[in-house]
Amino acid sequence: GGAMSFLKRFPPPAEGVRHQQPDTEAVLAGRTLGAGTLYIAESRLSWLENSGVGFSLDYPTISLHAVSRDLNAYPWEHLYVMVNAKFEEEETKEAPMAEGEEEDSDDDVEPIAEFRFVPSDKSALEAMFSAMCECQALHPDPEDEDSDNDYEGEEYDVEAHELEQGDIPTFYTYEEGLSHLTAEGQATLERLEGMLAQSVSSQYNMAGVRTEDSIREFEDGMEVDIAPAVAGQFEDAEVDH
Repeated sequence: GGAMSFLKRFPPPAEGVRHQQPDTEAVLAGRTLGAGTLYIAESRLSWLENSGVGFSLDYPTISLHAVSRDLNAYPWEHLYVMVNAKFEEEETKEAPMAEGEEEDSDDDVEPIAEFRFVPSDKSALEAMFSAMCECQALHPDPEDEDSDNDYEGEEYDVEAHELEQGDIPTFYTYEEGLSHLTAEGQATLERLEGMLAQSVSSQYNMAGVRTEDSIREFEDGMEVDIAPAVAGQFEDAEVDH
């Protein structure tokens, strides 16, 4: 009849139960499934009606869980659980003609089911929520696997933030770096390079004083590049010699 098709008969979980809440009403999409026991186990979240049928939710499919105390939204305080999965009633399945179309349109929109678990003992809600958090943490989202290291994620955020501030990233090549310099910076760099070139020349000059051969080699190979003033120093060096 009107029974929910996904309700199955299975034994209550025996291992890794972080929290067990008896006398808890389960509500799917605003329709009650009856009263039962909610098992918040490490492997999955299960709810079993007192008659022994129920359902289980895998943590990776649970996109949100929260304690809802807003009595305007729902008249009883409860644990709200949003699931990325489809839970259909038998009645809605009677449309075989348009099945193909339906499936296509469903692919675009992620299926979402909203469960509410309403314990008769409202003071248990915090413990239920904490147990959910602990169990969720044991099942990291496979999509986030690359960055399941929190610190790594923060590091990226910092970098992104710095880039937004207009800072030049520190990992460009030397040439790219030059193109980022201001005209003034460029001039300073050229001046520094000039001074460096001069000090290199004078080192050659000092070394070249030793023997005539090294001076000749240096002049033959490098004459074009030597500024007249520096070339003059070499002529002096030869005369000294």
